[in-house]
Amino acid sequence: MLLRRFLLSLFVILVSLRAVSSGQTSRKPAPSAKAKKAAPASAQKKAAATRKLGHIKRAFVASSDLRPMAQQLLENRSPQAYAGVEAYARKHANDDAGPLAWLVIGYAHYVDKDYVSARSSWDRAKPLDPLLGDYLDYLQAAAYQGEGNSAAVLQTLEGFEQKYPDSLQSHDVAMLYAGALMATNAPQRAAAYLEKHRQPVKADIEITLARAYLAAGDKGKASDIFHKLYFEMPTSAEAEAAAIELRNLGEMQPAGSFDQRHTRAALLTKARRYQDALNELSPLVEQAPPDKMLDLQVEFAAALYRVHKRDDAQHLFESIAQNQAASVDAKAQALYFLAELAREKDDGQKNRDYVAQLRTLAPDSPWMTEALVSAGNMYMLRRDYAMAVPFYAEIYQRQKNGSLSPYLHWKTAWLTYRMGKREDARRLFEEQLEIYPNSPEVSAAIYWLGRMAEDDGNKPLARAYFQKLEENYRYFYYANLARSRMTNLGTEVVDPPALDKLPRLAAPPHDWDLPADNVRAQKAQLLANAALYEFAVTEMQAASAGSPPWEAKSVAEIYGEQGSYIRAIETLKRAVPGYFTAEIPQIPRPVWEGLFPRPFWDELKRDAAANHLDPHLVASLIRQESEFNPSAISHANAMGLMQLLPSVGKGLAKEMKIRHFSPDDLLVANTNLQLGTRYFKRMVDHYDGQVEYALAAYNAGEDRVDDWRKNGQFKDIEEFVESIPFRETREYVQAIMRNAIIYKLLYAKELASNH
Repeated sequence: MLLRRFLLSLFVILVSLRAVSSGQTSRKPAPSAKAKKAAPASAQKKAAATRKLGHIKRAFVASSDLRPMAQQLLENRSPQAYAGVEAYARKHANDDAGPLAWLVIGYAHYVDKDYVSARSSWDRAKPLDPLLGDYLDYLQAAAYQGEGNSAAVLQTLEGFEQKYPDSLQSHDVAMLYAGALMATNAPQRAAAYLEKHRQPVKADIEITLARAYLAAGDKGKASDIFHKLYFEMPTSAEAEAAAIELRNLGEMQPAGSFDQRHTRAALLTKARRYQDALNELSPLVEQAPPDKMLDLQVEFAAALYRVHKRDDAQHLFESIAQNQAASVDAKAQALYFLAELAREKDDGQKNRDYVAQLRTLAPDSPWMTEALVSAGNMYMLRRDYAMAVPFYAEIYQRQKNGSLSPYLHWKTAWLTYRMGKREDARRLFEEQLEIYPNSPEVSAAIYWLGRMAEDDGNKPLARAYFQKLEENYRYFYYANLARSRMTNLGTEVVDPPALDKLPRLAAPPHDWDLPADNVRAQKAQLLANAALYEFAVTEMQAASAGSPPWEAKSVAEIYGEQGSYIRAIETLKRAVPGYFTAEIPQIPRPVWEGLFPRPFWDELKRDAAANHLDPHLVASLIRQESEFNPSAISHANAMGLMQLLPSVGKGLAKEMKIRHFSPDDLLVANTNLQLGTRYFKRMVDHYDGQVEYALAAYNAGEDRVDDWRKNGQFKDIEEFVESIPFRETREYVQAIMRNAIIYKLLYAKELASNH
């Protein structure tokens, strides 16, 4: 009995100890059923995302050699290109590269409007559903729409938003789905569906919604939306379509309130559609309420001025300026335009009179600032620097931190230097560094302070300024000039106080690597393997908030593969605005190559060599002219890579015996390079090999450059460049000379090794 009791007690003790060690005696509440379910659900979601990411990466690796074939197919869609990608798809039938190839083939058929073949190809791409299902559904529906099979569109897209809540195709899907509802005589359903898709506001959604209401018999709602499009989105293509719809409803001219029509006119003016704005303002002037009449007359007169109806504009501005009832702002605007009209007539006295009136009436008005800038420019172009300087100086003296103040302070300093007032110029150069240390003109101020120190024989001071340029502004135009001058200045250096307040420029970004766990970014790369570049770009741009450097780099690389060099360059410029201050190793090589691409390089080298030109300089010139867009056409009708006028191209083609030349040939890269390099070489020869003169003439014309040289009395080429009176031309010359250095640093060794 004692033994049994002992064993029983021992058993109880052991059970208790086990319970304590396993936590059974803890007072923590047991997890709820809801919590038990939530944890596994969250884990399952994370696991699913991990599986999807792994699947995308495997598909990307498997299809790494598809891109060139896919791009060729989508560009020319020849039988040979189709056959090549189909052979690739069959070869890769057992991995994800095969379905991706069928996706490309289907897209090529879709572009060719062979919708049956497109859908058949996409059926073979179904293994990509877990990765690109939203694209496959959207494309299938688009093909059905092309066939006119609206019922199939609806069936394909049913539940799309629930299935793919984060799809970037949602807007286009909404348009397809609503269109199919309309085509199947369900306008009420289309309207109800589109009402849920009105944010953010898009003109195509709005006009489709209005047409749905119209088809459903609700003319009131339809009319309201048509009016909204016409008056609040006047620059959209849908605005004109809305006007046509309103005419069909009996409104020969869209009937809006005064405020609506005024809003439309203001938006057209903002978009620089001045003639359209004038057409809208003309009847409004007669209908304006008394309290708005004078302000509206100012807008009307400004529109007349913009469409070159100068006499009518002048009469109206004079009337406003003399009207005692006009507001201060209305009078200020009128006086500004009257000063401009006087300037155009080369009437300096009247111009000064109007500026004086404006100074008395509204000294702090933005119109006063504009008038001062214009007056200063007028005298600068006349080379009357003594008259120009007070107008420029008045601006920064009135508004030390105004948006134009840093630039106009520099203009004052430079013109003072050009007038030979060395000590005043030195003080103003130093002021530029002290007051505007972050302004773009700082590098110029440092350089010319260094030049003045050189002229004074103060080599240590000159070296200090030039050394600061090399440190802070590594590849700026003036830093490159400073580097070449330091070789003759010895090694001694001083520490000028003027440099003390200069900020050290920020280091370039470092997060360039694509995140391995970002599903959108990896999805974009997979789409790029299929040469579906537009889809790839939108996915990459949506991959993160804040546009990190890796996103810009990846987007630029996609654009580069597509041949959209201009878009690649602009993308990277926004991401790395201070790239000229960086050392080459501080930024990844692909980023530099995206910023300074070399398409058509073999042809460029050939034609540059034929004309004894530096190919890096020619590449830099093209980057500035067209950013390597062979189809570029300017507002002046300059065409192609090197932006040649048709008349220039025709003359050069005749000289070079290029037969059957037409202006469209300038949009062919090979022809444009042949003619453009010959044209530029002629300019270089005209100026005895001085490239800066040739570049200025390329931008502004030989007559202007010859005039500037004849009347400028420049000590050297650097003085000439800084004294170019047109800001666009001055910055153009400096940018090309600067960029040519970068091209040489990036590619000179490669060029030398090829010889």
